[in-house]
Amino acid sequence: MKQNILQTINSPEDVRNLSLAELDQLATDIRQEIVKTVSKNGGHLAPSLGVVELTLALHHVFNTPADKLIWDVGHQAYAHKLVTGRRDQFHTLRQYKGISGFPKRSESPYDAFDTGHSSTSVSAGLGIAIAKHLKKSSNRVIAVIGDGSMTGGMAFEALNQAGHLDKNLIVVLNDNEMSISPNVGALSSFLSRKMTSKQVVRAKEEVKHLLKSFSNIGENILQVLKKSEESFKGFFTPGMLFEALKFEYIGPIPGHQIDNLVATFQNVRDFSHGPVLIHVITKKGKGYTPAEENPGDYHGLGPFNIKTGTPVPAPEAPVSYTRCFGDTLVHLAEKEPKIVAITAAMPAGTGLMNFARRFPDRFFDVGIAEQHAVTFAAGLASEGIRPVVAIYSTFLQRGLDQIIHDVCLQNLPVTFAIDRAGVVGDDGPTHHGVFDLSYLRLVPNLVIMAPKDENELQHMLQTAVFYEGPAAVRYPRGPGEGVELSGSLTELPIGKGELLRQGKDILLLPVGNRVYPSLEAAKGLEKVGIDAAVINPRFVKPLDSKLIIEWAEKTGKVVTVEDNARTGGFGSAVLELLASSVRSHIKVHVLGYEDKFLEHGTQEILWHKAPIDTPAIINTAMEMMDTSG
Repeated sequence: MKQNILQTINSPEDVRNLSLAELDQLATDIRQEIVKTVSKNGGHLAPSLGVVELTLALHHVFNTPADKLIWDVGHQAYAHKLVTGRRDQFHTLRQYKGISGFPKRSESPYDAFDTGHSSTSVSAGLGIAIAKHLKKSSNRVIAVIGDGSMTGGMAFEALNQAGHLDKNLIVVLNDNEMSISPNVGALSSFLSRKMTSKQVVRAKEEVKHLLKSFSNIGENILQVLKKSEESFKGFFTPGMLFEALKFEYIGPIPGHQIDNLVATFQNVRDFSHGPVLIHVITKKGKGYTPAEENPGDYHGLGPFNIKTGTPVPAPEAPVSYTRCFGDTLVHLAEKEPKIVAITAAMPAGTGLMNFARRFPDRFFDVGIAEQHAVTFAAGLASEGIRPVVAIYSTFLQRGLDQIIHDVCLQNLPVTFAIDRAGVVGDDGPTHHGVFDLSYLRLVPNLVIMAPKDENELQHMLQTAVFYEGPAAVRYPRGPGEGVELSGSLTELPIGKGELLRQGKDILLLPVGNRVYPSLEAAKGLEKVGIDAAVINPRFVKPLDSKLIIEWAEKTGKVVTVEDNARTGGFGSAVLELLASSVRSHIKVHVLGYEDKFLEHGTQEILWHKAPIDTPAIINTAMEMMDTSG
């Protein structure tokens, strides 16, 4: 039996001491460890399996952490974590109080930059490179960016400046021809174009014929091209794009051959000056057959059976909010041809796969480009189309300027379907959607809704799509409440909440997925003699001022509850309402997240720690009753 080399690796220094053959064996050991751990914990499997050799070659050649290594998005950094001193903690990956599934500076000196959203690595890397230049440091900076992340405009903004500044920066383009779902757009086609020799010959003859028709100028260009077969091929490869941005372009090179990778990185380290882009071709899911065959399904997943690749059966759960959104939008689109759906590289994650199959001409995946998605929707809406933009809460943050300037300023009827609102679980602080109520509530003209269950989500979507202005519906990750779904949909009166329970002692005012925990809390309070009223506000903006003030006056005490930051959120809106109506005698306690970033952990753990779960609501209400005495 071969020695498990991974067990001898405590830092990249150990990796640098290995032979090429030992690096190959280490790659096998790492893949086994990644598959074993992710099969238990869940996580981003296919991305990390695809960059094992690339990771080892980088740490073998470069002097990390003095040389800085930045991973774009960061969900492919599991191999990196295993060889940078976290092998013995790797079994805690994405578990509460365990190591993060993304690079985290506070976790290791080898994590040069916190990542979690795409298209940021080149900007961060350039900033670090310029800082090193100012400090007269000769250490290298390497940014690893996937081809999917290159659809984000921020990446090209950084490439453009890097070419202009002409300072030492190494960009590794990890090209596996897909991000989460298959890549879209002209750029993706350009990057992944593989021309056969037959195609090159035919193209060459066509270009020759064209150039000869340009008299002397064409002949001159042709003579230059004839000097090298490679220069001719440059017309048909990505090199011409990056060289136009003043990068030295190297590649494409195979991404699973350690010897090629090491030799290339050594040459770049020792001889290159200025910005360099190394184009590496990898296979997502490499080394685990189910992930190789279906990389999209194994991008991010829960626990699974290693032998079969099938998910570990989960307890039967109600339909998810995401599924309910997707099904409802298809239902609406069948009746209204003006409805179109837009996503930013997440058709499966946002529940739009069925819509895409049913209405291919009305479905638009814009790639990892949230800002463009929002303004693209605004353009559609200005011509009478009814666009629905489905984006995770954490990623919609990237389009805030466009929401304000391009949609709401013009009062255009764009619907924002905000998935993964609130804490999302094991992906942690880069993915929690706990700021959307705060950053959207300040925008004029925007109606904001939050359903208490999956059935109400249907009606809110109907309301938003046919509202004559911008509207947002925010809903959480995971299953709904298991309620019966209405066969027919109705539009809700804008700004009208519903009284779910009368009570004389205290008003519970929860929003969205905190409504049912509050109803349970009211039952618990009843057992200790406290009579709690419960209102489902439905609308965060505009609030149902009349209903809220009426019951706040009757009880004199209010507890607001939200799966969002307290600062600027729903509770803040209620406080503003009561203050503006001179109801300062009413006592209000706001339950939500403190002014800090939340760690990773299950939703249930994070709700309990906040605390915004049923026991916390009961305790808060009892404390308010005691102090009011």
